[in-house]
Amino acid sequence: MTVPTATGHLSPWRSILQQAWPILITSWAATVFAAMDTAMVGHTSAADLQAMALGASIYITVFIGLMGVVHALIPIIAQHFGAGRLTEAGRAWGQGIWLALGLSALGASTMLFPKLWLSLSGNVEPEVRRLVAGYLLALAGALPAALVFRTLYATATAISHTREIMFINLSSVGFKLVFNLWFIFGGLGVPALGAVGAGVATLLTNWIMLGAGLWMVRSRAAFKALSLRLGRPNLAAQKELLRLGLPMGGSYLVEICAFSFMTLLVARDGLYASGAQQILANLIALCYMIPMSLSLSSASQVAQAVGARDASRARHTGLQGIGLVILGATLTGVFLLLASGWIVRAYTNEREVAFLALALLHIAPIVHFCDAMHCTAAYLLRAYKVATVPFVLQIAALGGLGLVGGWWLAYGPGTGQLAPLALWIMPGAPVGAATMWMMSAAGLAVAALLLFTWYARVLRRPL
Repeated sequence: MTVPTATGHLSPWRSILQQAWPILITSWAATVFAAMDTAMVGHTSAADLQAMALGASIYITVFIGLMGVVHALIPIIAQHFGAGRLTEAGRAWGQGIWLALGLSALGASTMLFPKLWLSLSGNVEPEVRRLVAGYLLALAGALPAALVFRTLYATATAISHTREIMFINLSSVGFKLVFNLWFIFGGLGVPALGAVGAGVATLLTNWIMLGAGLWMVRSRAAFKALSLRLGRPNLAAQKELLRLGLPMGGSYLVEICAFSFMTLLVARDGLYASGAQQILANLIALCYMIPMSLSLSSASQVAQAVGARDASRARHTGLQGIGLVILGATLTGVFLLLASGWIVRAYTNEREVAFLALALLHIAPIVHFCDAMHCTAAYLLRAYKVATVPFVLQIAALGGLGLVGGWWLAYGPGTGQLAPLALWIMPGAPVGAATMWMMSAAGLAVAALLLFTWYARVLRRPL
């Protein structure tokens, strides 16, 4: 028995685009959550804002890593779906639920001990520590809903039905706004909770999203055909999920930690440099969602072809996806060059920060292109259930060359060695920050080259 996907009769590039744009909207909707919390909590107190910033950084680190493990469902379900094994696809989702619940217990338990996390932040005021604890307690309750919802996201992506997830995410923004106003500022018998209120709003919104997602899979024909059910935990299935998911989660962590630690290092260049660094880092993250959505869409369709034992279609779809990512990254790079002044003005009115941000933005198109290439190669390898080798290569390229190499040449024993090149590419930029971004681009470029080399090797293997 087979079920046609929403993109089954389209050419590869059309089907990739049709599946990718809802993924992109979904990703951008998620960024609204963080922006909304910052904007609203920023109107309460400095202690609340600092507590939310610290708590959110802890939660994001935990969630992103665990989400990467759950996303092992995408290639697994996509291959079952492509092969017409719909019952097996439904069983895999049920095993993903058990995995998500187990990971939730692990992640929530680490968030219940904020003192351990805050020991990395030096002297934090007692009031801020109290608020961080309350904020993380609420998010610990939100984590199970968030990770179980990710199993639905993974299933929808695997079978090329992403619009329903997009609509749920867009609707959740409205719920989040209402709950934020209610719990952050108080009302209807609820006291103003500040940062803790933002956590409570996230908790309620995540559970509503999960409820909507479960309704979706019970009412839509494409999902009903999979006979999704929980079943009992299966050791072999859990081992398969962890074998693929642990290196995937590790890859997600390597990527996010590389940028997080770079931000901490650039703080040595001063307040204005930190502000400029934050602008560029945020911009790169927003732009990344374009190649990410194209790569994820391509990878799910490649995995379907792999499941169907159609090597030619898998190869052709992968190449089409790479072409679309190259085109998208090129157009994005041109936009970043032409609109740099407008972009910086949208971020800040601080003259010194704007000057440094404009200088750093010269390297944004290069970083984005290298990031896009690294992204699509990693996702295509995952479509073939190859995750461990990319993880090792990413540690070496992003962590070793990009981060450690950047520190060595920017603030370590090799300080100043790349200064002439840094000032040529980014005139007026802080040498340390400029060096870090150059080495980050180099790390991403090397990672992309290594991953594509391995991808070429995988393509030569019989399915």
